[in-house]
Amino acid sequence: MANYTENQIIMEITIKTFVLMGSVILTGLSAGLFYAWSVSVIPGTLNLSDTSYLETMQSINRAILNPVFYFIFFGSFIFLGLGSIFQYAAYKPTFWLILSAALIYLTGTIGVTALGNVPLNNQLDVMNLNAMGKDKLASFRTFYESGWNQLHLYRTVFAIISFILSAIALGLSTKY
Repeated sequence: MANYTENQIIMEITIKTFVLMGSVILTGLSAGLFYAWSVSVIPGTLNLSDTSYLETMQSINRAILNPVFYFIFFGSFIFLGLGSIFQYAAYKPTFWLILSAALIYLTGTIGVTALGNVPLNNQLDVMNLNAMGKDKLASFRTFYESGWNQLHLYRTVFAIISFILSAIALGLSTKY
């Protein structure tokens, strides 16, 4: 070890541990949100009429765009990225786990959301549902719901994998 004082070593360990814990907590919250949505909201909307379903999704999509959601959703990747940087110098399994978690979260959760779910949400957001006929509502719901739910499944699985990898990284960080 380079000439570190005891306080510097303790501070370094504390920051690394804090970042890894933050990664686990934020990624867990993100994965939990997506999982809870999968097992509650999606099944809950199956029996809604086309108009009610589309109005509900418009409302939810607008409401979720808030600072708390952004902090959890993007904070997960920021903490995973910082965790990768802090673990890089040590070159141990923790680095590879947290880096994998970061890349999986970036591509599978943020990427799928940005390139898939958000464009669908934007299409829905600009629709005047009251001006649409029953057939058009039914057609759009089928298009939107099937695509959105499939993409949501992907991002949920990737968020859960990222959470598991970051939790393992945190556990291993105490052994090296």
